[in-house]
Amino acid sequence: MIITLDNMIFFAHHGVFESERLNGNTFRVSVHIELDDTPGCTTDRVEDTLNYQQVYDIVREEMSHPSNLLEHVANRIIKRLTALDEPSRVSVCVEKQNPPLGGDVQWVGVTLQHRRHNC
Repeated sequence: MIITLDNMIFFAHHGVFESERLNGNTFRVSVHIELDDTPGCTTDRVEDTLNYQQVYDIVREEMSHPSNLLEHVANRIIKRLTALDEPSRVSVCVEKQNPPLGGDVQWVGVTLQHRRHNC
């Protein structure tokens, strides 16, 4: 099963340039969490599955801590999400709108993935 929170929008202060960190920008975050199994599929009880609100709150909190690199933000989010309900795989995409590249670029982003290794 894959749980997806797609295109969460945040205003944050990530970036290498001082102007980015001072003025802020719009960011988009998508998260895909793969679980081996969840009892919620049969019980229909929220406490038997991964709580979407908890995932959103983690992303929102990590987006509020400024970083130079999108890679750093995505890695912080992945570390926190991999501690939830032992997901078998987590993918996090963090994108910045209109990055200061000297040209017309609508979004720039990074995607990080983590896969649990079973011994």
